[in-house]
Amino acid sequence: MDLNFLKRLKSFRIPLPMLMSSLFGGLALVLFSWAGPVFAGTAVPAFDSGNIAWVLASSALVLIMTPGLGFYYGGMVRRKNVLNTISLSFIAICTVSIIWIFWGYSLAFGPDAYGGFIGNLKYVGLVAMKETQHSRYDGTIPSYVYVMFQLMFAIITVALVSGSLVERIKFSSWVVFTIVWLTLVYAPVAQWVWGIGGIFQKMGALDFAGGTVVHINSGVAGLAGALALGKRKGFMKENIVQPNQLGYTILGGALLWFGWFGFNAGSALEANPLATSAFLVTNTATAAAAIGWMLVEWIRSGKPTTLGMVSGAVAGLVAITPASGFVNPLAAIIIGFVAGILCYSMIVFVKPKLGYDDALDTFNVHGIGGMWGALATGLFASPLINPAGKGLFYGNPHQVVIQLITIASVATYSFVVSFIIFKAIDKVMGLRVNAETESMGLDLTQHDEAGYNF
Repeated sequence: MDLNFLKRLKSFRIPLPMLMSSLFGGLALVLFSWAGPVFAGTAVPAFDSGNIAWVLASSALVLIMTPGLGFYYGGMVRRKNVLNTISLSFIAICTVSIIWIFWGYSLAFGPDAYGGFIGNLKYVGLVAMKETQHSRYDGTIPSYVYVMFQLMFAIITVALVSGSLVERIKFSSWVVFTIVWLTLVYAPVAQWVWGIGGIFQKMGALDFAGGTVVHINSGVAGLAGALALGKRKGFMKENIVQPNQLGYTILGGALLWFGWFGFNAGSALEANPLATSAFLVTNTATAAAAIGWMLVEWIRSGKPTTLGMVSGAVAGLVAITPASGFVNPLAAIIIGFVAGILCYSMIVFVKPKLGYDDALDTFNVHGIGGMWGALATGLFASPLINPAGKGLFYGNPHQVVIQLITIASVATYSFVVSFIIFKAIDKVMGLRVNAETESMGLDLTQHDEAGYNF
């Protein structure tokens, strides 16, 4: 043994502060290495300011769609009903905004109850929700942001139904309908398809931004309302289609197109590549649908109309909605182009034969366009765009089956319950204005105002 080495070791001295810091540092390192995995599983994700800003902006974009819808519908009715038609959309913003806070959000997106059929009442009045609480649906945004974003979807879905009912529904009855329908139809369907634990969400149904929840739901409800109300005076006997201001309709269509970017791209809930993809395919499908509608109308009647082009654009917006987070631009062109032709054919060929008075074609555009879009999602969903979706053309034919089951279930439920609601309101307070009121126009008789003073 080296005695010199032992002597040097014995004479070596470590300063006390250095010794203590080394001991505590080592202990901390051991504790951190043990505790790190324990706390990592319960760590709360940080809010992302970019995602918050994007979803807030998207919420504002979706909100502008409902006044836009009012102008879109308002321009197509007769001048004696223009204000009433716009007001049906405007009042939906007000009633749904309040009911959403009281119980609507909790029923649609609260923890599921009864096996995914409806949300529970945990968030009634939002009193149990803090402004700093992380959303269950995306942990990088606060729950309040998600509440606001989904509120805008609920508003426009309710407002869409009015397009089938205009020029003959009592304003008071419409106000009651917005409250009851949101509660009994919209909230359950939203929970089924989008809620955590919803029955179709668990099944694997694909609906990125509302093909079933918004468009099939509102379109079929509109058909139920049109049948419950009956036809307008002179329908199919005289030309009652007298648009008072197609400029309003074009303006409304432009606002819908603009706001729909928040509708679809905002549904990514993050400022990420999926949002940009949804943004791109939304614009692409809309343009393709407007062209498709224009071409078939041009071939059939000899001239393209501005009403046809803007109607085609709306049909494309509807059809791409469920697919927007799952398909590539080439698929979007097919989806949009087919939607334009399909919805045009429903209005020109099917509606006159069946004789239902869907006044502004909510069912023909939103119902049928939504069904095609939901089915097309099952065909064209690409895992290269979104790993959560894989359609028939990418090797998953079962997705088409799931989509068809979802479409049929939502359409059946919405039609049956909506028809019952309309009939119940009719029994209690009357649903339709009388013949004299209808002849005078609903602007004067329901609101004591005129849309035009010349």
